[in-house]
Amino acid sequence: MGRKIVIVGGVAAGAKAAAKARREDPEAEITVITEESDVSYAGCGLPYYVGGVIPDRGMLVVRTAEEFRSESDIQVVTGRRAVEIRRGAREVVVIDAMSGEEEVYQYDALILATGASPIVPDLPGIRSQGILTLRRVRDADAIRSFVTSRRPGSAVVVGGGFVGLESAENLALLGMDVTIIEMMEDFPPGFDPEVCRHIANHLMEKRVGVLSGTKVLSFDADPDGFVRAVRTSRGTVSAEIVLWAGGVRPNTSVAKEAGIRLLENGAVAVNEWMRTSDPHVFAVGDCAGSVNLVTGRSAWYPLGSTANKMGRIAGAVSTGVTSDRPPTGQFLKGLLGTSVFKVFDLNCARTGLSETEARREGFDVVTSTVQAPDRAHYYPGHRDIIVKLIADKRTRRVLGAQVIGEGVVDKPIDTVVTLVTLGGTVDDLATLDLAYAPPFSSAMSPVIVAANVLLNKMDGKLQGITAAELKRRMDESSATVGGGPFILDVRTEPEFITRSIPGAVNIPLSELRSRLHEVPNDRDIVVVCKVGRRAYLAYAALKRRGFGSVRILDGGMTAWPYETT
Repeated sequence: MGRKIVIVGGVAAGAKAAAKARREDPEAEITVITEESDVSYAGCGLPYYVGGVIPDRGMLVVRTAEEFRSESDIQVVTGRRAVEIRRGAREVVVIDAMSGEEEVYQYDALILATGASPIVPDLPGIRSQGILTLRRVRDADAIRSFVTSRRPGSAVVVGGGFVGLESAENLALLGMDVTIIEMMEDFPPGFDPEVCRHIANHLMEKRVGVLSGTKVLSFDADPDGFVRAVRTSRGTVSAEIVLWAGGVRPNTSVAKEAGIRLLENGAVAVNEWMRTSDPHVFAVGDCAGSVNLVTGRSAWYPLGSTANKMGRIAGAVSTGVTSDRPPTGQFLKGLLGTSVFKVFDLNCARTGLSETEARREGFDVVTSTVQAPDRAHYYPGHRDIIVKLIADKRTRRVLGAQVIGEGVVDKPIDTVVTLVTLGGTVDDLATLDLAYAPPFSSAMSPVIVAANVLLNKMDGKLQGITAAELKRRMDESSATVGGGPFILDVRTEPEFITRSIPGAVNIPLSELRSRLHEVPNDRDIVVVCKVGRRAYLAYAALKRRGFGSVRILDGGMTAWPYETT
């Protein structure tokens, strides 16, 4: 009889662990225990199944229980919930959802892939019909069924995370008037305020309502018990369907009761081989914690990509559970929280630390924001993207990045991911030998352009200011006569008239030398142009002529997401 490997949970992490364990050990006795009838499916595709972009439910199913049994000799037991881990006896106790009877499974290695569950507070009216969550395939089935039978015209999505944003888009594609309600002022998490503002602006351009910094207080229902409105801290919003996407928490109660160590956020603590504090118990996927590669601190990233990596490692290592040091390559040192998503025509990606997070961690932060085409500007089909890089000035180490735009964002973010994972610096990024041809990129990749701007800043050749910081200073000085920064817009007059920052003064670059007397030398000066090239020339001219406090608006007007005149 081979080694007994019991996996609690399926979907991405559990199913991947089972498949990898079988490949590593053809003789192992592998059992997957899951509450769901769907064992292995693409959870990240659920919003698109709701919206009909993915028309067939079966397209989300990776492998069925029968396929696991017939193709891989993996026993799959559905409709069971784990309720106890007896570590001393190496047994896991489960309950049959239908009969309520207990079953006991012995293990040599136990892999917990119990996932996470939506956080749904007990608000007045929360149990009204039409208030739904989206976590499993059966949730998506329920939403599609509700939409078909009730044909709602208005929808509210509570939560501005990735699932919330993707769901808002797909509900809008179904013809509904959609409003996103988010408790935080800036969303989605992991992005800096000015980048979040670009995302919110795009949503509103697509006629999706955005209520940020807003709390949900209660729900109103009609006489038949169906939701009809959401009451918030900023008023009442009509809603004939509500998708609650207000975050998730790891399902780790069984691990906690067994005395397995948890992180502060409730996720199971694991080492780089996915082992918990019990060497015979592993944890993977949304129930397991990790380490942030930049800070070295504990972190939790409930993402599909993370789940697959963790599952593969645990599956391999569990086949040699008695080994003190598993085979080379079967480990995960840490993660960066890398994520990418789209909302309508806007593609968004991030990795590592945001500027906000980096400052909170005590780094000597320097950033750059640039706008550039995703391929040669003269090649048909090119689209603009905005790249924000975050680095530590003292070590010159790249800490993170954010990329948004209608163009390709996964390629530049993956470039930065690789660099940060290997501990690279801004200098390394600026000299990477990246692929170039007009259909694929520009001669100077956007991430290299952003790195060069960072080099200029770190070497003292340039001082910049982010859109968020300029907006904050403008707001603080709005009540002060003559206070605040002097915003010098050096674009042409037609450009300035079309769209400009409130209070900015237009002196075209070609006229700047003859009109220097109009620029005050006793105030902070922020120079603005379309993307930054002309602003840099003006910056250099002002510095040569003795102007003291001069900065360039990072990314120029292209990256300015706030109000304009």
